[in-house]
Amino acid sequence: MPRTRFIRQAATLAAALLLSAGTAPAAFAGNAPPPGASPAAVRLDAYWTPARMAAARPADTKGSEITPRVDGPRPGEYIPPSRSFDGIPQAGTFFWTDAKGTGRTCSGSVVRSPGRDLVLSAGHCLNGYSGTSPRRHLGFVPQYHDGAKPFGIFPVKNNGVYVAQEYYDLGAHAGARYDFGFAVTERNEHGALLQDATGGVQLLTGTGYFHAPVRMIGYPGGAPKPLECWSITTRWASDDPADPGTFPRIACDGFVGGTSGGPMLMPWPGGWAVIGVIGGYHTGGNTPQISYSACFGAATRALYRAAVTGAPPAGPR
Repeated sequence: MPRTRFIRQAATLAAALLLSAGTAPAAFAGNAPPPGASPAAVRLDAYWTPARMAAARPADTKGSEITPRVDGPRPGEYIPPSRSFDGIPQAGTFFWTDAKGTGRTCSGSVVRSPGRDLVLSAGHCLNGYSGTSPRRHLGFVPQYHDGAKPFGIFPVKNNGVYVAQEYYDLGAHAGARYDFGFAVTERNEHGALLQDATGGVQLLTGTGYFHAPVRMIGYPGGAPKPLECWSITTRWASDDPADPGTFPRIACDGFVGGTSGGPMLMPWPGGWAVIGVIGGYHTGGNTPQISYSACFGAATRALYRAAVTGAPPAGPR
């Protein structure tokens, strides 16, 4: 074999080994966590066993209404099917316990940020954590599937939840167009920053309502794997006075409770961009076939800036 060809093949193999090693959590030396590991992450990793994660239930009611008032499939509308899969590193699910100790979940995605520590989700998933987070085992697990935490667990920082003040003031329905939020995370139990471990998706704002193709990902509560579906988004003007505004609308089957906060993604140079999350109109949709997002614009950009600069987060007045 020519020497140059051998060198190229060896370099390719070495790079592949480095990449694969980079995605696997490092083993602890003895019982001591590695330098930089978050003590909170070590505790969360021990608490969120496969059994507890599997037993967690959705925090939202997306797709659970029996008689939706106004939204849902249109007569004769094609509803693209969803499929269960092992997920992608940039999407995952939050786990926490409610006031009664019941495990809860909601979906999210890792967005690119200067601190490399930011998760995007729905406002109605995060708004219970304004100010100092209560000790309710709140953490984010990227690419959770089949009881596994392939990149570990990332605690949400105290005062690290950012939801628009308008959402707190108006509530989940009147404030539906502000139904988005960010969570700032700590390092995981292996000492890694979130975006360094998983990569991130680009946050896009001001792009309107019509996008194609769109890949939607969400974690149904209690399911061992996430769902994905390819479709398009269109503009939906609310005809429900309780949920005013205009929203991106997407048809995809099977998106039930727990999928709220899941990203609506578009192909983007170097990976993916997020143009919406399941939430907003009727907190993401009354049926499993149709989902909505708040339209990302100036308010989303302002909230992102607050999160990345560490400004004091909003909260109930």
